Amino acid sequence: MLDATTRSGGTATATPRAIATELSPAVLLVAPPSGLAARCTRALLSPWSRLSLLVVLLATAASGVLLFEPQRLLADGWPPQLGGAAAAVAFGAAYGLCTVAFVPRPLLNLAAGALFGSQMGLAAALAGTVLGAGIAFGLGRMLGQDALRPLLRARWLQAADGQLSRHGFRSMMAARLFPGVPFWAANYCASVSRMGWLPFLAATALGSIPNTAAYVVAGARASSPTSPAFLIAMAFIAVPAVVGAVVAWRKRHHLRGH
Repeated sequence: MLDATTRSGGTATATPRAIATELSPAVLLVAPPSGLAARCTRALLSPWSRLSLLVVLLATAASGVLLFEPQRLLADGWPPQLGGAAAAVAFGAAYGLCTVAFVPRPLLNLAAGALFGSQMGLAAALAGTVLGAGIAFGLGRMLGQDALRPLLRARWLQAADGQLSRHGFRSMMAARLFPGVPFWAANYCASVSRMGWLPFLAATALGSIPNTAAYVVAGARASSPTSPAFLIAMAFIAVPAVVGAVVAWRKRHHLRGH
């Protein structure tokens, strides 16, 4: 349709209604893909999709551990191509990844002592501990927190969340020192709470020293099981475990009541 200027011999100009009519089919053809893409993006970034991704990543990591069997380090030793500080750094990085994949830390600590001795083994094990805790905390915070926080409806879950959120450093120190709390469980529980990064990593580094040092020294002195260093390390391993078992036994009625 032409306007009055066109009819009088001027330049042809389409009216706004004509423009809308001519462009509407194109808009209709382009709009649905954009809407579909937006819906797909929202679905992929939804809390439950991210939680599913976290579960897949952890399951893949655990399967990789079962396939490569890192416990063979205790029997076969470290690859001869690596030595000195480079080997300790590589071991610390592998340690962190293995803890994310649920490899027991006592096994890794024994391997650190057997491979690198007490001092370098302790440094590598502590570095791997903090690295693994940070990776697990970050994965849980990015992929799991939004989906799991609405599920904290039980009274004891809310109490645990409040304790971790308000007293993060103190709570994580207790979790690292208490032998009955699994390393991975403490990491992911902290990531769901509102605990900050700095209290979490600082408490992990400090609270992991006694237990880690005991296992590393035991691994370093395993060839002489009657030496004083080995016996003291075993005592540091056994006494907290016994104390934790006694405390859990005495608190069993309180836990059943809740």
